[in-house]
Amino acid sequence: MMRTQVDCKTASALLLEAVLPVEAQAVPLSQCFGRVLAQDVDALDHVPPFDRSPYDGYAFRAADSRNASKETPVTLEVLEEIAAGMLPTQALVMGTAVKILTGAPLPQGADTVVKYEDTSFTAHSVTLYGPSNPGDNVVKAGEDVRKGERLAQMGSAIDEGTAGTLASQGIAAPLVYRKPVVGIISTGNEVVEVSNPLPPGKIRNANRHSFEAALIRAGCEPKYIGLAGDTATSVSDLIVQGLERCDAVILTGGVSVGDYDMTPAAFDLAGITPLFRGVMLKPGGACLYGIKDSKLICGLSGNPASAITNFNAVAQPAFRKLAGFSRVYPEEITLTLATAFNKSSPSLRMLRGRLDLSDGTAKLVLRGGQGNAVLSSMIGCDVMALVPPGSGPLPAGTKLKGFVI
Repeated sequence: MMRTQVDCKTASALLLEAVLPVEAQAVPLSQCFGRVLAQDVDALDHVPPFDRSPYDGYAFRAADSRNASKETPVTLEVLEEIAAGMLPTQALVMGTAVKILTGAPLPQGADTVVKYEDTSFTAHSVTLYGPSNPGDNVVKAGEDVRKGERLAQMGSAIDEGTAGTLASQGIAAPLVYRKPVVGIISTGNEVVEVSNPLPPGKIRNANRHSFEAALIRAGCEPKYIGLAGDTATSVSDLIVQGLERCDAVILTGGVSVGDYDMTPAAFDLAGITPLFRGVMLKPGGACLYGIKDSKLICGLSGNPASAITNFNAVAQPAFRKLAGFSRVYPEEITLTLATAFNKSSPSLRMLRGRLDLSDGTAKLVLRGGQGNAVLSSMIGCDVMALVPPGSGPLPAGTKLKGFVI
């Protein structure tokens, strides 16, 4: 039996249980930024692979400088010059040194480096004016990464550091999850595409473009399926098309209880098993979620802000799981209202706004109205806050639980 009016936590859990990550594929590293690793990555080699110099200077045995001072300097014979990318040809013995450039490997016997500017030198000798200790100015093998160390975990996104570290290990095509393809369907006879003229009484298809952006941020690849009218058959036909071409489908509009709300009937025609209808949330309570052939179908409100709020609060964890992320829920933070919110909240309410850290605290700056149809308040929105059910008007300074989107 289909559930109705479930709480947000239960709704998210039901969706998470219904989906599995998509398959993995090897992708060239240069195309992997933001992709989700489908394997744990352990270091194959030390980084750097050898002891090297961090400076241009001289490498020698620290023991040879033990008695060096300004009054009694020590002069060493310079055997050769070693640049980055070159290998030493001689091992150091007592009383010898090598000229060494940044990044070059230390020769056998050397255990310390001194900068050029701290010495006097000729083409064949270097004079030291103070003692050095073993390990001074030496970048040890494995200082950055040690062989066998866990570098990155399956389910994490590849960022700049991960990409560079994978490259340092010679991993040219890591195994990553394929980007899930998510179909977008808009419904309603009143909706026209953004590129078309706007007749009287019509509205432009804002939901399509809002969800294209939201899905990209969730690690998915959006695919627009089309615009359906207000008939169950037209909606069902597009859902079937979307399921044939995509890993999941989102449609907006037609999920309430009006005469033209045909999404529930379209689910029946398409053979979709409903999971639940309606969540205890404002805005975004009107919704219908279902599953067919292990593919998720999300029926959301036609009101743009309502649909996006529901997606962020309820569906996004499931889409992150679909994309392969191991951390599917956003990290909870505490937000302080920068200004008052003067409405009561009989049910759980989501406030959308901008995170302000200018004074060292996490403040929620509300932008514009918070109603179902006020999409402009999503501009610059990067956090959402949860107002507990049964709350009255909230004064500035109220602390709320929230999350970054």
